[in-house]
Amino acid sequence: MPISKNKIKYIRSLEQKKTRREEGVFVAEGPKLTGDLLGRFHCRYLAATAEWMNAHPLVQADEKDIANLEDLQRASLLKTPQDVIAVFEQRNEATNTSVIERELCLALDDVQDPGNFGTIIRIADWFGIEHIFCSLGTADVYNPKVVQATMGALARVHVHYLSLTELIEGLKEVPVYGTFLDGTNIYKQSLSETGLIVMGNEGNGISAEVRKLINRKLYIPNFPAGRSTSESLNVAVATAITCAEFRRRY
Repeated sequence: MPISKNKIKYIRSLEQKKTRREEGVFVAEGPKLTGDLLGRFHCRYLAATAEWMNAHPLVQADEKDIANLEDLQRASLLKTPQDVIAVFEQRNEATNTSVIERELCLALDDVQDPGNFGTIIRIADWFGIEHIFCSLGTADVYNPKVVQATMGALARVHVHYLSLTELIEGLKEVPVYGTFLDGTNIYKQSLSETGLIVMGNEGNGISAEVRKLINRKLYIPNFPAGRSTSESLNVAVATAITCAEFRRRY
């Protein structure tokens, strides 16, 4: 059956963080993203074209509708609607900070831009980083723009929200890295196989409270040294460069 007006209204209401939080769900659109999330998140509702449904006869969802492109366009939160749109339940899992002692993890200190955040999740997935610890001021991971930017990486990367200062203060003998203009050249600094890499806000960098708890300050040098250049790197680009150097070593 086609998507009802009430269902379209419900899907579009999930663009709002308050509604997502109250309902405990989020929206994903497109064959690649939806396909990656199916089986990793419980699907409450799925609407798709007849062609997509016929190609995926075993897809599991509490409720399913076969829809035409016009219905999908009315429900879509994207400029260009896709063949499938789904509503998934948010993860509800305990935060285990002890993984930082065994794995390389990321921390985000008030990263605000949804595109940056989603790209960082995708970068983490590429480099085998399974846990990202976020300050309470970081963008909502279930924001539709964040979800879309992850390109399905959200299925494999676990995102946790907590006080970064309390997290770092509770770590014992764990290397905590951050990127700063007055840090040590990342290509000359010794790096560890495990620990926490902190990335800061787009405009303000790492906050003063978190900065004083970081015990390994890194700097990504421009080339050639001394040349007049851009003031800073985009946080997602800096994250990719930093993760790549850690993985190059280990």
